[in-house]
Amino acid sequence: MSWRIVVLDPLSESRLLTMRRLLPAGFELAAASSPAPEDQARAIAHADFAIAGDMPLTADLLAQAPRLRAVHKWGVGVDNFDLEAAARRSIRVLRTTGSNAGPVAETALGLMLALLRQISAGDRGMRAGHWAKADLAPRSFTLGSRTVGLVGLGAIGGRLATLLQGFGCRLLYAKPKPLPEARAEALHLTHVPLETLLATSDIISLHCPLTPATRRLIDAAALSRVKEGALLINTARGDLVDEAALLAALVEGRLGGAGLDVFSEEPLPSLHPLASAPNVILTPHIGASAVDNLVPTLERMFRNLACVAEGRAVDPGDVVI
Repeated sequence: MSWRIVVLDPLSESRLLTMRRLLPAGFELAAASSPAPEDQARAIAHADFAIAGDMPLTADLLAQAPRLRAVHKWGVGVDNFDLEAAARRSIRVLRTTGSNAGPVAETALGLMLALLRQISAGDRGMRAGHWAKADLAPRSFTLGSRTVGLVGLGAIGGRLATLLQGFGCRLLYAKPKPLPEARAEALHLTHVPLETLLATSDIISLHCPLTPATRRLIDAAALSRVKEGALLINTARGDLVDEAALLAALVEGRLGGAGLDVFSEEPLPSLHPLASAPNVILTPHIGASAVDNLVPTLERMFRNLACVAEGRAVDPGDVVI
């Protein structure tokens, strides 16, 4: 018997070839022809397993998949999956917990450095024929002199804290359940309420999941409490931030800048106001992408799906339901 895996996200042919090369024995791979709902439904109709990253997994889509045994998230966050619908249909939901911690943490660090050292602004000026050293120098800071506040502290936030130790930053974090004391001490982290973090951090970096409690966590009220001139980094989920309030804070100069890899609507619409906001760096949700991380992640996904197919236990850390 051959088990059929369907990939729901649009992928390049080279990426699909890599996936087919790594397929375990007894599996075949197919891909949805487009993100259109009818093509998604057609692709999943005869699937035993599905892999999805950014594509939404809705109750309507799951209803078109009578054979589906498990869905594997390509990544970690499952806020685009209807977990209740999956549970009702006894469909397993899996993920590669922690697999993207390194790439996303490095992306957050890169955005911090690019903003603090005026790298992006300097590059834009040079390409426009401007030697803007005199303008940029007074706005340039070292990372080691800054207080960095991490909102949420899972695998990505923990990895970023480790990277930041080498710069000598003061590190704060806000999390409903504090880390064990020994872990916090090892990372040189101080636990504070969110209000304190917002008011005292030079850089605020978001690393919490998107839930009903965290949606629009950074809204106009939160931004009104932020230290003047602070930077906001978001490599987590776009809907953690009220983008209209963020734009207002940037235009008014209350925020010193923002580095954003995620957005409420993706792809970000052309001519979006954030694209012309002052001191903003935008990247197209590439934080988790890294060529050297691809094969280990695929091998882990396929191993998990093979466990389900063969009735073996999946690593509990990778089980959502």
